[in-house]
Amino acid sequence: MGKRCHILLLVLVLLLESACSTTRTLRQGEYRLTDVKVKVVNDRKFKTDRVESYIQQKPGSWNPMLYVYNWSGQTVDNAFDRFFRKIGTAPVVYNPDLVNGSVENLSKRLEYLGYYHSHVDTQIKVRGKKVKVTYVITLGKQYPISSLQYEIPSRGDFAEDFYKDTAQVTVRPGQFLAEERLEEESVRGAAHFRQIGYYGFNKNYYFFEADTLTRPGQAALTMRVREYTRNETAKEAQPLRRFHFGNVDIFYPKSLRFRERFLRKINTIHPGDPYSEVEVNRAYNRLSSLRAFSSVNVELEKVDSNVVDCRIDLTPSRLQGFKIKLEASSNSTGLLGISPELSYYHKNVFHGSEMLNLSFMGNFQFRPSDKVKATEYGVSAGITFPRFVGLPYSSFAGAIPSTEVKASYNYQNRPEYVRNIISTSFGYIGSHKRLHYQLYPMKLSIVRLMSIDDAFLKSLLLNPFMASSYIDHFDLGAGGNLYYTTNADLNPKTSYKYVLFQFNVAGNLLSLFNPLMKTDPETGHRMLWQTPYSQYIRGELTLGQTFCFGKNDNQSVAMRFLIGAGFAYGNSNSLPFEQHFYAGGANSMRGWQARSVGPGFSETSNLFVIPNQTGDMKLEADIEYRFPLIWKFKGALFAETGNVWNLQDSTDKTSELRLENFYESLAVDWGVGLRLDLDFILVRLDMGMKVYEPSRKAGARWVAPRTWLNQGNFAVHFGVGYPF
Repeated sequence: MGKRCHILLLVLVLLLESACSTTRTLRQGEYRLTDVKVKVVNDRKFKTDRVESYIQQKPGSWNPMLYVYNWSGQTVDNAFDRFFRKIGTAPVVYNPDLVNGSVENLSKRLEYLGYYHSHVDTQIKVRGKKVKVTYVITLGKQYPISSLQYEIPSRGDFAEDFYKDTAQVTVRPGQFLAEERLEEESVRGAAHFRQIGYYGFNKNYYFFEADTLTRPGQAALTMRVREYTRNETAKEAQPLRRFHFGNVDIFYPKSLRFRERFLRKINTIHPGDPYSEVEVNRAYNRLSSLRAFSSVNVELEKVDSNVVDCRIDLTPSRLQGFKIKLEASSNSTGLLGISPELSYYHKNVFHGSEMLNLSFMGNFQFRPSDKVKATEYGVSAGITFPRFVGLPYSSFAGAIPSTEVKASYNYQNRPEYVRNIISTSFGYIGSHKRLHYQLYPMKLSIVRLMSIDDAFLKSLLLNPFMASSYIDHFDLGAGGNLYYTTNADLNPKTSYKYVLFQFNVAGNLLSLFNPLMKTDPETGHRMLWQTPYSQYIRGELTLGQTFCFGKNDNQSVAMRFLIGAGFAYGNSNSLPFEQHFYAGGANSMRGWQARSVGPGFSETSNLFVIPNQTGDMKLEADIEYRFPLIWKFKGALFAETGNVWNLQDSTDKTSELRLENFYESLAVDWGVGLRLDLDFILVRLDMGMKVYEPSRKAGARWVAPRTWLNQGNFAVHFGVGYPF
């Protein structure tokens, strides 16, 4: 079956290639630009990416929607033509004028890089209605810097400060003369002097003169700093002086109840302090991190020969509001799942930008045709303080991490059991550039079973591995997550990538007190308040990347790879059930209902009336192609593979991870989706269909296309936001 699918896919691609033209819409005399290259003939080590961005016309990357665009004709005569052109990607029509402009750009860029009198030729190859352009570059002469002299103003302290910094000057004798290098040094030097008090100093105070005639083939370079800029004359010269801060005023609407003393504490700009651009940026970053304000504006005004006043304007944000999140799913067996969540937030609850979050959630699974159902309710409350409890503000050079205190209660009522989970945590939240982190040195959960079905209990007694996951337990440990992303927007519109690492460690601190604890005679577990404590380690790594392309980046391909594993040891025989991994649902393996994939080759467990398949390890890979349809609607095609497995000994050997048949245990699905993108929110509907089901008997695991819509072979999911 697998070979037939590959052959079918290959035939489909070949038919698409042969049946579609990428030049059909071109008019007489027009050509499609298919390839652009840069070739350097006299220096193989020269990296062409240093100049490629200065080419004015490029063909773009391969795009399947180019074929869709060409399903229309040269003239748009009907609704189908208009539709194909709207969702498709137009070919890049070759423009000779842009080629000439590119030659000029390349020549100027090469001179900026230090290659003087370079020569740029073009090779144009035409085949049918397609054009390839090659820019052939012969690099010009480079001039090594033979000597470097400085001419610095003698008035004031600037000369002394300048010569103290000469060890950091990046332009050196022996290097090749290049305007790029001189520009970089002037930017670096200007930033340094603004840091040590020279308010308003910028790169335009630098002047460079290169003598290439005295010693042919070499450049004697003179670096000058003048008391006027390149846009001024000597008549406007003013001594270069260090400044200090004068008045520092903070303004915000008086209707906003806020502790101004707190603002003064975190602000790093103080009257009388030496002016420093670093301190200005630091103050801006700290104030911008306060959620009570939507914008921060720092204005500096020179009021004397060496005094600069500072005015800070803070604009309040919307302080209170509600957020609603909803996920729903259904499969062909009639099982419905609805997960609503309502959150309330207040960004200034104690008048110091403290953030209060109250959240109410539910999870309901049921079949309308019978009385089987599972119900879950949860409530959580958290307060985030804009300070690092335990350390003073002066301990942090930039933005100050926040401190979060959170508590929650969760009630679960399933046909097999009823239980409560009470949790609390204390930790720190912060960011540095593109890295965001949450670190919790203390996380506590108490799990209590209120009742358990007799038949379920008897089954657990026959399965010690499962039984140890469904006992009362006390979970005390630490955890957190590290999140790196190139685009932190809630609904990114450009290409980006991200890395997310989550971890939890529990029981190690408590294990130090084992000699003081009672021991359960049956299990050998150490008991705390008549309850065994959990001891385990758990980690999860997610890698994601989204490529945007097409007209205005309106198409994208999103990819995700996820791997996670947990291991119980010491006082635990298995992971607590709430720490298990699962697959299936609105954001994972969408061909299945939530928690219905795996583990491994296992069939759906008869322990649970509603599927609750979990494991110690998870592996998943997803890819999704997103494209525009009409108005705010977008379409999606996706494919996913993954599963969960058990790593530790269990009575069901088919659930364990084994390398010899690992690939055979990977579930596979594909599907289609519809999205409504309103910018501030994205609502989606996905239908996933099973392609390969490991839980079936060998030889019957591939699902034939004609049965994709049969009972048990598909699932429908509703969600808010992209799945990844």
